[in-house]
Amino acid sequence: MPVKVKPITGRQKEALDFINSFIQDNGYAPSLRELAAFLKTDNISTAHYFVKELEKKGYLKRDYYKNRGITPILQKQTVPLLGYIAAGAPIEPIEDSEPIQVPTNIKLATNQSYYALKVKGDSMIDMGILDKDIVLIKHQMTADVGDVVVGITEDGATLKILGRKNGKTILEPRNINYKSIIPRQLEVRGVFVGLIRAE
Repeated sequence: MPVKVKPITGRQKEALDFINSFIQDNGYAPSLRELAAFLKTDNISTAHYFVKELEKKGYLKRDYYKNRGITPILQKQTVPLLGYIAAGAPIEPIEDSEPIQVPTNIKLATNQSYYALKVKGDSMIDMGILDKDIVLIKHQMTADVGDVVVGITEDGATLKILGRKNGKTILEPRNINYKSIIPRQLEVRGVFVGLIRAE
């Protein structure tokens, strides 16, 4: 039965990322002394504590009889697929949630909330977001100009680039056949962080 992973702190994630990068670069795990150096401490027991916590939370396995006996546990990343999002005219997303697996090359922070939406339309094709692709969204209520956002307007939900023009907030497409949207009301419901290409 797989270990159920638990949330980790930002500092624990930094330690885990260091261990994963070290193994990728060297072909073997770091020693506790090398982990301690990364953590900027001379205290080996601090490094041991981090390894123990990551093991307890389901991110590492450790063979105590081997030097450098740390092995990361490959995590399956899943996010809920909430339905459809328009990349043309705004429509409401479907709220029936089903989980989908996220490729391991897309790194999702363990302390953030994510969801996925299937794209309908072609208004974002010039930045490589095509009809039927699945977009991965980090749930947040604010965004910066230039971010690709899920925006809820008076006409529903849409995927566009957040912009400003003449002092007004606009939602910009990436297809010359579409005009920018100037919403009367806008709520940001997330920021685009990755793409799963439609098969």
